[in-house]
Amino acid sequence: MAVHVVKSGESLWAISSNYGIPVSTIVRINGLTPAANIVPGLALYIPQNGPLQIRHYQVNARDSLWSIAQRYQTTVTAIINENLGLQTSASLSVGQRLRIPSPIKMKIATLGFVLPFSLEASIQSLEATSSHLSYLAVTAYALTNQGYAFMRLNDSGLVERSRQLNVIPLLMIRNLTNQFSPELIGNVLRNPTTRNNLIMSLVHLAKQRGYGGVSIDFEFIPPARRNDFILFLRELKARLGGLILHVNVHAKSEDLPQNPIVGGYDYRAIGAIADFVAVMTIDYGYPTGPPDPIAPIGWIEQVVQYATTQINPRKLQISLPLYGYDKVVSSHVTAAMSVQGAQNLALTVEEPIQYDTNAQAPWFRYWRGIDEHIVWFEDIRSYIEKYNLIDQYQLLGTTFWHIGLTAPQHWEYMKNHIDVMK
Repeated sequence: MAVHVVKSGESLWAISSNYGIPVSTIVRINGLTPAANIVPGLALYIPQNGPLQIRHYQVNARDSLWSIAQRYQTTVTAIINENLGLQTSASLSVGQRLRIPSPIKMKIATLGFVLPFSLEASIQSLEATSSHLSYLAVTAYALTNQGYAFMRLNDSGLVERSRQLNVIPLLMIRNLTNQFSPELIGNVLRNPTTRNNLIMSLVHLAKQRGYGGVSIDFEFIPPARRNDFILFLRELKARLGGLILHVNVHAKSEDLPQNPIVGGYDYRAIGAIADFVAVMTIDYGYPTGPPDPIAPIGWIEQVVQYATTQINPRKLQISLPLYGYDKVVSSHVTAAMSVQGAQNLALTVEEPIQYDTNAQAPWFRYWRGIDEHIVWFEDIRSYIEKYNLIDQYQLLGTTFWHIGLTAPQHWEYMKNHIDVMK
């Protein structure tokens, strides 16, 4: 594998000749617009046969170079050669990070969210990405003031097609009205009757519609309802029986019980109940906010470091964004687009792409009339950093928001470097 960052004056033809890969392959894999010129800073993913891939590992108390080599089917010499200053097992220390040449791919459980505004488009997105998915969360359900779950978007055919493609479908419910409503979910959780209505209707719908479980996405839960949320999850899990309970939570790097965004989540208690938990490590740079990276790597690691003290890493997923944000600098007016769309916007406006090494994320600036725009997005470099973090902390895997957004580089990388649990 190579990541080639375009330099000023380079052409696709020259890059193609250098790597021995047809221009058409580079265009397809990277989702380029055929007629567009490439720009400096554009990161191209170039699949190659040859050297072993590099796994990322964090040393534990009982590790030795020999035991690590055995685990990754490599040699002590290969590990030493890949890590500057490493000589013997005596030079290992707990928490030390190692690069491990290995023939073994990282194996993770993944979940893709789908928004079935168009069933035809949603099924096409599922079919295009199914080999990379363990689970599909069908984002089609909401709840009433009385606690009854109901279908907000039509999911007909998605569950059946998902099972045909060996992807486990999950019924995803959100506390949406026109937006996420703290009042709605707070009032339902506080009342034992409405809480029970929600549990019973979720179980009924999941079984009736043929789902393999439920994915909960209740956002901005009032902090006062923190314990009621745990009661709800505990009762729901008991009623689901063998069906899966997946819970999505906002990201935090410490417990803030009174915070209106994250105070409603008791990570430890949620992790003890749920089959697995997804921390939403996205929207650090949020819509209508100032131009900022969407998922900076340092922030994600802080969240992971805290989350793994509360939740078993093998039950923990982080979220990867398949989108970018184009923001007007003066007003923070925000337009969302796929990562492919963001990349190709840079080619269209012919602006060089910058790469923030602290955030490990790409961005570019352009002008439309008198308005300055800044676009933050993800590319092959930023995705590799996030997968390395998953590997290093031995997490269960990741979620993708959302599979209707095109991200050719990302899926090609997964195909070549990651085994997905099925």
